[in-house]
Amino acid sequence: MKKRITTLIVGALIVSSIGTSNAASKPIVPVTKNPILNQSVQTGLSISMATVENNVDPVTKKDLTDFLLISVSNRSRKAATGLEIFYTMKDSVTKASESYYQKLTNITVKAGATANLYFDNGKAAGHFPENKFSLYRSSPNEVVFSIILSAKGLKIAKAVAIKSKGTGEVAGG
Repeated sequence: MKKRITTLIVGALIVSSIGTSNAASKPIVPVTKNPILNQSVQTGLSISMATVENNVDPVTKKDLTDFLLISVSNRSRKAATGLEIFYTMKDSVTKASESYYQKLTNITVKAGATANLYFDNGKAAGHFPENKFSLYRSSPNEVVFSIILSAKGLKIAKAVAIKSKGTGEVAGG
């Protein structure tokens, strides 16, 4: 497993992450319950943006294909480490739902910084696997994502993202 250190400049903020080049090679499958046990009340972690369609890369400002894209802000005085995510997708018509959990092992959000999390099966730092057979990819109906993000010692951050009726689009479409 080859280790890589990447530094991204996001506006005036610097985000550093250490990752492995095979982060997206592990398959992701639905889970039946949320395994996150974080009880912290220390504020600082927030989801400043969560989207699943009409994506624009926060760094390059270029159109992207549809996938779960999250911007995480750390307003605490310590680095956000030990990130975990749990999200549930729910079809607004059929009421079918699926939940997913991942340890986000190749990302650290420095104090005062922002990081972008790309659930696109990419292999670079900050990119994570997605299930290409998920409800998000297969349902022609509106799908609502309820997202929970946890970091060691910081209060859980929550967000909602909504996929409109229809199936995936391509960048610029």
